[in-house]
Amino acid sequence: MDNYIICKTCVMDTKSDPSMVIEANGKCERCNMYEKTVAADWNHGRGHEKELQELLAKIKKAGESKKYDCLIGLSGGFDSTYVLHMAVKEWGLRPLVFHVDSGFDLPLGVQNINTICNKLGVDLKIAKIDQEDMRNFQLAMFRTGLACLDIPQDHAFVNMVEQFAVDNNIKYILNGENISTEAFTNPAYWDSVYGGGTTDDVFIKDIIKRFSPAPLKNYKLTNTYRRKLWLPYIKGVKVVKPLNLIPYDYETIKKTLHDEYGYIAYPQKHFESLITKFLEAYWYSKRFGYDVRKHQLSSLVVTGQITREEALQRLSKPSVTEEEGREMFKQVADFLRISEDELQGYFDMPLVKGDEYKHGSNWLIKLGVKIMFLLGKEKRVRK
Repeated sequence: MDNYIICKTCVMDTKSDPSMVIEANGKCERCNMYEKTVAADWNHGRGHEKELQELLAKIKKAGESKKYDCLIGLSGGFDSTYVLHMAVKEWGLRPLVFHVDSGFDLPLGVQNINTICNKLGVDLKIAKIDQEDMRNFQLAMFRTGLACLDIPQDHAFVNMVEQFAVDNNIKYILNGENISTEAFTNPAYWDSVYGGGTTDDVFIKDIIKRFSPAPLKNYKLTNTYRRKLWLPYIKGVKVVKPLNLIPYDYETIKKTLHDEYGYIAYPQKHFESLITKFLEAYWYSKRFGYDVRKHQLSSLVVTGQITREEALQRLSKPSVTEEEGREMFKQVADFLRISEDELQGYFDMPLVKGDEYKHGSNWLIKLGVKIMFLLGKEKRVRK
């Protein structure tokens, strides 16, 4: 592509994010934002012992006389699994584990979830998304031509975990999100040009109305205001991210989880689900030029988990083989109950911009995020 640029510090480039800016010091704006606003206060999880102990004390107090003192949404992914390990083995918490089955769970993910829950002796609650609703919503998203195709699964995960906490009077949800492996989120460009917000219910309702083969019967929607205002301030349910308060070394943690639970790490982040594996390893890169590994690996580079050279080496090879990609293509078409030719038609359709659909007005929330970032309360770079 013309004017191709790659950051000299991380591995983000203008192919995966055409809006990327290189600043005067030769680093991309994400690297500069991380160094100026995140790194010093976070200090790789060191020096937060008092903050962590105060948080744990609040969780335990809120759970007094209750069977559970917190809720952990377990996807089977690496970070949520480590949160569960730490909660039980190191922090003395009594979590209820909540897993949302979207219909896309891969066998290895199911194995990892069951193994650690059984060995820790924790209660596991599995909630299954209505499969007709999931199928119709997912098909509607493919019909949009947009890039935000993981919304049906992610939106359900967010809403069902949070609503379960409310319904069961659990005041703390432990989230595995962390700076060490997720310092950089998906580039904002992806949503602003070819996407929409995961909790923008105006956008979601417009998509369902236009493209769903049938109305959704049991799928419940949430929105940003409900999550950011109603949940914490009306219902008193806090979503906390304790992995930011401890040192985090990926290789050491991987060995711990394997040795203690037989946990098998995935070749790439989010590969515990068929739909996310398909989208991130195949669809996004081939249709949009988005290689999610670039911001994922850049996070590991800037937080010292791997070197830039290691990241470039990983990027030199595709996430999956063409054969595996086509097999997933068939599996997704089968789930949607459409032909591979129809799914290929959605792949080949012209790129569609997100502003062709309705969107809610979330300016106040966006302003709040900016303020929280400047104050050091928002811990990840969302540019």
